Amino acid sequence: MPRFLRNSAILAKIETTYGVDAAPSGAANAILVSNLTVNPLNAQNVDRALMRGFMGGAEQLVGNAFLDVSFDVELAGSGAAGTAPAYGALLRSAGMAEVVTAASRVEYTPISAQFESSTIYYYDDGVLHKLLGVRGTFSMDMTQGNRPVMKYKFTGLDGGVSAAANPALTLTGFKPPLVITDPNTADVLFGCTYAAGALSAGTSYPSQGLTLDLGNTVHYTPLLGGQSVDITDRVTVGTVSTELTAAQEVAMMASVKSNTLQSIGLVHGTTAGAKVLVFAPAVQMINPKKGNLNGRRLNDYDLRLTPLVGNDELRIVVL
Repeated sequence: MPRFLRNSAILAKIETTYGVDAAPSGAANAILVSNLTVNPLNAQNVDRALMRGFMGGAEQLVGNAFLDVSFDVELAGSGAAGTAPAYGALLRSAGMAEVVTAASRVEYTPISAQFESSTIYYYDDGVLHKLLGVRGTFSMDMTQGNRPVMKYKFTGLDGGVSAAANPALTLTGFKPPLVITDPNTADVLFGCTYAAGALSAGTSYPSQGLTLDLGNTVHYTPLLGGQSVDITDRVTVGTVSTELTAAQEVAMMASVKSNTLQSIGLVHGTTAGAKVLVFAPAVQMINPKKGNLNGRRLNDYDLRLTPLVGNDELRIVVL
């Protein structure tokens, strides 16, 4: 009997104790994903390299082993302001703290200690792969004409594999996203400020939106009695493509040459419960390039998001 790629499911639940199966369910913890890729056993095999009086290889011994999974999740509001989105567990597993302000907003900011972890179940049309102690990183694509997505990469401890029927999935917590377009998305703001779920002031430029990459360094650490997946560093980067006047391009080049830091913010969505805001307070623009869109001159920059006081280089707000 054939098995089909489309008959796949991802469940994710925050663990109470690191590496202990949190037992996610299809009813409460299903994740709506696309572009799913799984490495079911990333084994650090050990070669025996035996000498037996004749040529030929020897079998390898399976050593330390872990699992990798990557997938995309659409970036949208939760349906109600002040309600954590259904993908919240993923952000928390990628080193982001979650703060809920009832009936208003849910904010995610990076942390540098006391990282949370999750259990991920991957159902592959009748086969269940378990990932424990999962941590990872993500990037965001919020560019014009595309659906906004978060691209996650997770690593987990090997929790085993078994034959298991796919569970029924409840996916109502995932709301359809709005495509990044001029009617759906505000202008990118440079030099803006953030407070209580809103951006203010700043200068807007026509742009093609933003890409951002949280840039966590994630390692599987094999220790006897204490194997784990660790987030050991973070360098957050991104890109922006803008349309500038001649005077603005000259001024922007001066900022690049002087290592000037400035804030950048973007709001996507137009109604409460369906809005997402991203804000970076101290961004360095580097590597200027000349861009082109249908013959119109664009100016492209790489971005380095730096912290101001620590753990504040990126803020994601679900409104």
